[in-house]
Amino acid sequence: MVDTKIVGANQIQKGSFILMGGIACKVVDVEISKPGKHGHSKVRISAVGLVDEKKRIEVMPGHDNVEVPVIEKRNAQVLSVQGDIANVMDSESYETFDMKIPEEFKGQIKDGMSVLYWTIMNERVIKQIKSSD
Repeated sequence: MVDTKIVGANQIQKGSFILMGGIACKVVDVEISKPGKHGHSKVRISAVGLVDEKKRIEVMPGHDNVEVPVIEKRNAQVLSVQGDIANVMDSESYETFDMKIPEEFKGQIKDGMSVLYWTIMNERVIKQIKSSD
């Protein structure tokens, strides 16, 4: 299973995803400097971790390649909630597993709800509450 693909650093745009230090991040800002008389353009990428939400900044030549995570978006139904852990069942594969409830959804996720989750580099993260029954 391929978790990443290679993209040129100068093709990265705000809102896209990138791997920084092996961690999947969402790009919040991109600055591209003009090439000098004998140099190459530089790309300054600011990004926030999708899982840990830490800000990271990298500066690299524009002709360098960067890794971009392949993100799989899937739906699941919440079977039970215990503390900040939700036991969910994938809507397509019927696989059941536990996922940590993100801070912004604490107290909102209840049994029987549908949620959208992303699989990023073998980590699963709840990204949206779809509906409540």
